[in-house]
Amino acid sequence: MLKVLEHYAYLHEIPELGFQEFKTSAYISQQLKAAGYRVTDNFNGTTGIVAVLDSGVPGPTLALRADMDALGHIINGEACARHTCGHDGHSSVVLTAAQELMAEKAVKKGRLKLIFQPAEELGTGALAMIAGGAVDDVDMILGFHVRPAEECAVGTAIPAVRYSACLTIEVTVRGQTAHAARPHLGINALDAAVSAVQAVNAIHLPPGKSWSAKATRFLCDAGVTNSVPDEARVIFDLRAAENEDMTLLQSRVERAVLQSVAAFGATAEIEIVKSMPAAEIDDEMTTLIAGAITEVLGEEALMSVRSTPGSEDFFHYPVQRPQVKAGFWGLGSGLVPGLHHPDMRFDLNSLPVGVKIFKACVNKVLG
Repeated sequence: MLKVLEHYAYLHEIPELGFQEFKTSAYISQQLKAAGYRVTDNFNGTTGIVAVLDSGVPGPTLALRADMDALGHIINGEACARHTCGHDGHSSVVLTAAQELMAEKAVKKGRLKLIFQPAEELGTGALAMIAGGAVDDVDMILGFHVRPAEECAVGTAIPAVRYSACLTIEVTVRGQTAHAARPHLGINALDAAVSAVQAVNAIHLPPGKSWSAKATRFLCDAGVTNSVPDEARVIFDLRAAENEDMTLLQSRVERAVLQSVAAFGATAEIEIVKSMPAAEIDDEMTTLIAGAITEVLGEEALMSVRSTPGSEDFFHYPVQRPQVKAGFWGLGSGLVPGLHHPDMRFDLNSLPVGVKIFKACVNKVLG
């Protein structure tokens, strides 16, 4: 189990952004090939990796998925990549489980497939792997995430984490420039954009729904201080617990933006920057994971199913390929002060536990 800590120590020091995980991918690929897996590098023209262990005996194909990318931060005025979401831990756990399963000749039937996916944070990594056919022959797919301390203590695990849908919308508001002394000759894009933000803030979905919509970036600069700006850009972050609620929320936000800027005589272009679906989790997979958690940690360590307003591009797999049964679990890791925080850290002793839980799942399906 010390191997998982070795993998983590290396991967943690080489954080790479989405679709730029060149060192990360090369390291994981080399380790898998050395273990005896049949490995496909640069999957679908990306940094993604797909590896296969075929038992030669009829049976299901079970995939384990890990994300590899780091996050981009601006720290002390400098842009940098940093692992602040635990993807280095995820890759280390799945890689170690794969090595041990091979060494132990644990796969007795069917096929074990490993998907090391790029660009989860961009929301497009899973889609690239799907487009390349990574899960076309997969019956079941499992993923996981290290969890914040307030959700799940070290030594416990959650059999299913129900993520919310997330949509990132960029709005470009266009007006007409004019001298600030004669604003009646122009259309102030800044005023129109502010009105759009207020209109979005005034949206109401039924109170029983779980959702949010808020502006998270506002950029507007005419280059001088005595001109009416003719362009403003706003980013909106939308969240909804259910996919159908996201459809409704998106339509309300787009209507609010277009109608509010039109009142000023401005126009708006709306672009979807990132889209992640809400969780589609199979009950059979949740039961499988719960059994593995109980086997490894005991019944007292099995937490109840949890919901989170966070998003995860893993759920593109079951949404795009409904025939694939998906399970996604949470590992208690004492993570503080929070996911995506520049100083995020967690208890590394939780990683060997993750390896054991994944191995127990594989043994139950393919052993």
